[in-house]
Amino acid sequence: MSTLGRTRFLLAAGLALLAASAGSAGATDECQGLQTCVPVAGPWVVVPTAAGTTRPQVEYQLACPKGFVVGGTDVEVSDREIDVVFLGRSGSPVNPGVTTSRAIVFVASYVGGKPAGPSFRPHIGCLPAAGGGGRVPTALTPFTLGQPTVRRVRQVRLAPGARTVVQGCARDERLVGGWSAVGFYQPTPPPPALAAAVSSVRGTRGGRVVARVESGPVVSGVRAVLQIGAVCAGGT
Repeated sequence: MSTLGRTRFLLAAGLALLAASAGSAGATDECQGLQTCVPVAGPWVVVPTAAGTTRPQVEYQLACPKGFVVGGTDVEVSDREIDVVFLGRSGSPVNPGVTTSRAIVFVASYVGGKPAGPSFRPHIGCLPAAGGGGRVPTALTPFTLGQPTVRRVRQVRLAPGARTVVQGCARDERLVGGWSAVGFYQPTPPPPALAAAVSSVRGTRGGRVVARVESGPVVSGVRAVLQIGAVCAGGT
């Protein structure tokens, strides 16, 4: 086998292993139209519900493997009245590495009138950060001094009982926002009873985001997670 052929074979094998570890995307389209793409699936994220004109939102950050950048997205929902968007950076042209980086944040809210444990499952298609046969430029844009915020994220697996999870900013940063989200890694949406088995309350204390979460006995048989994030500004 030639050196070029061996390189192509190793690249294909590496991408196959990454895809296998990330999980199957099934019938979702996050990699549609992308020549070299690794699909990554997140958990089923529980969407908070409330009546009224202002609906609560939940955020969830999903990241590509190291050396990759988000090139495509898709979302599965348990209810058609779940509204999901993602956050993108300003820049031209709208492209992977400009609009997106290695990680992307999904924002969801329930806009219907009859909630039954609504949840969504985010998917991303990941391209090599440089080269690799993508259809559009994929050079990763690093954070610079002009980047106003950075997100510091922690994710923990939940077990029955109560616990407190904390996430803060770096020493030279200040906290300007935060979020927490409950998710379930499984192929189908969690039933309402499972979604209701985990409750969390988020606040701030001492310049850090604090989440108090309580989980029922049923979570011992599933992979349930809590993601907590701090939106930080002022770093160098």
